[in-house]
Amino acid sequence: MLETQAKKTTKVREPDRQLVMSAADVLRDYSLAVQSRQASLVGRREVLSGKAKFGIFGDGKEVAQIAMAKAFRPGDYRTGYYRDQTFMFAIGATTIQQFFAQLYAHADVVAEPNSAGRQMNSHFATRLLNDDGTWRDQTQQFNSAADLSPTASQMPRLVGLGYASRLYRELDDLKDMTLFSRGGNEVAFGTIGNASTAEGHFWETVNAIGVLRLPVVISIWDDEYGISVPNIHQITKGNLSEVLAGFRREAEGEPGFEIFTVKGWDYPALIETYARAAELARAEHVPAIIHVIEMTQPQGHSTSGSHERYKSSERLAWEQEYDCLRKLREWILEQRLAAPGELDNLERNAEKLVENFRAKAWQAFTRPIYDERQEAARLMEAVETQLPQAEAVAAVRRRLLTRETPFRRDVLSAVGEALAATRDAPRGPESPVGRLLAWQRAQLEANRERYGSHLYSRSAESALHVTEVKPVYLADARLVPGAQLLNAAFDAMLARDPRVVAFGEDVGYLGGVNQTWAGLQKKHGPLRVSDTGIREATIIGQAIGLALRGCGPSPKSSTSTTCSTACKSCPTTWPRSTGGRAAGRRPRSSSAPAATGWRASGTPVRPWPPWSTCCAGCTSACRAT
Repeated sequence: MLETQAKKTTKVREPDRQLVMSAADVLRDYSLAVQSRQASLVGRREVLSGKAKFGIFGDGKEVAQIAMAKAFRPGDYRTGYYRDQTFMFAIGATTIQQFFAQLYAHADVVAEPNSAGRQMNSHFATRLLNDDGTWRDQTQQFNSAADLSPTASQMPRLVGLGYASRLYRELDDLKDMTLFSRGGNEVAFGTIGNASTAEGHFWETVNAIGVLRLPVVISIWDDEYGISVPNIHQITKGNLSEVLAGFRREAEGEPGFEIFTVKGWDYPALIETYARAAELARAEHVPAIIHVIEMTQPQGHSTSGSHERYKSSERLAWEQEYDCLRKLREWILEQRLAAPGELDNLERNAEKLVENFRAKAWQAFTRPIYDERQEAARLMEAVETQLPQAEAVAAVRRRLLTRETPFRRDVLSAVGEALAATRDAPRGPESPVGRLLAWQRAQLEANRERYGSHLYSRSAESALHVTEVKPVYLADARLVPGAQLLNAAFDAMLARDPRVVAFGEDVGYLGGVNQTWAGLQKKHGPLRVSDTGIREATIIGQAIGLALRGCGPSPKSSTSTTCSTACKSCPTTWPRSTGGRAAGRRPRSSSAPAATGWRASGTPVRPWPPWSTCCAGCTSACRAT
């Protein structure tokens, strides 16, 4: 419970310890929440004024995300969705200026480090690799997997992010991998909106985490709507806490979740809840679900419409009264941590600060485009002075120069028009049209790099750099079943590299339906070779999360068409979608021996991928990281 003391400090009391917050801490939280809200308001304005194409923001979720950030520690991981801006601001992983740079789609990885302008706004990521392709020390930074647009696709990899901490805690051979874990004392935080919990990925993930007993905290931001559809049409009984109750653990030491329900405007309760849930997950590896209810969405779902069209006047009035910023301000005044005038001044400063960041982001985004427009106009003007098509080219140039907010496509479209009008003119390298054509080609090449680079990893660990090793058979090699050959290769892989873990349907006790893993669980242990339920999406998510944290996953699924749905979160897309900044490193592969005394009998056996016994899409998902 939070208490206000005479010295203007606030304490959070827990069974084991006491958290103390000063008035300055509380006011910093309020200031950040106000700044984030202002960023949402200004972001919507920028979209509706034509400076950005689409916007979706985290307004209404500010206070809960600040509470979550207070429980987040270096080495922890987040996998979330597009309303987590306040959290990213709070941990310092994204600045407000970078937030606007992404809104404008600034294709510069320095200005917009989350995705180099390649993802929708509010899609966040942190860098996992150094420039030379080596791992960064994850224990010294706040980590976030790259956000994804398909709803609930952020959830399956939460299984792997949490499972890595269990492996680092329980496997002695991994104790020296200190870049990735402090003895398994990390928490993987997952966030999701209430509407997306209707997706199968959510329920499969919750079930897998409960079965594996992973240090995971799942936050559900519940504002009672999914665009225009209320919870009653999305969730049985319209109440997630009631539906999730079956996952609650019965007693200490029993499997299951600790489940918390807390109001999204209740600042002291939120801080206490997140501190308790995170400590439980971190120390005891007990997963938690925090259902944050009574949240609001002041601007509606996105810039594509207004929530006034589907919310009643009573609901809108309630949302205004229970806005988390308003309630936090009331609580601060009630606790006498600040005077009304002090808070008014703080709010005015937040507005000015956000507008300053927005202006800087816009200037940095538009300056090079304006320069390109001026250069194109200069080259077109040179064409006008020497060719009979002068008037047609001049009209194109004037239209380009009068555009208030030009984009690169406007500049290149104008150049294309001018070149089409002068298609019969000489195009030698030194001619005016030739110089304009050369400029166009240079811009197209620059844009290919700017917008389409990193389709494949460029690090030394890229799969494209793996040298092919052709099989060499001894003259007297005897024929053996292909399953036996694969079993020996998997055995060698597990023995050679302690990072390798195999898991999937029937892999453990049975050794796979084709016996390719037979006896390996007994030899290498149940954590190195383990069974899973029939949960294809989270088998692949488990592999993705493990690969991000330095392990060498080898997932196995029986149904490739089902597990391929998990490839919505496949990291093979992350190098491109993050501008090469957020992809994890591919684990070093272990090839089969160059010479063997065995040959496969029966159906010819092609070389098997070292990190997967699943479908091609999932193989690439594991190898590409």
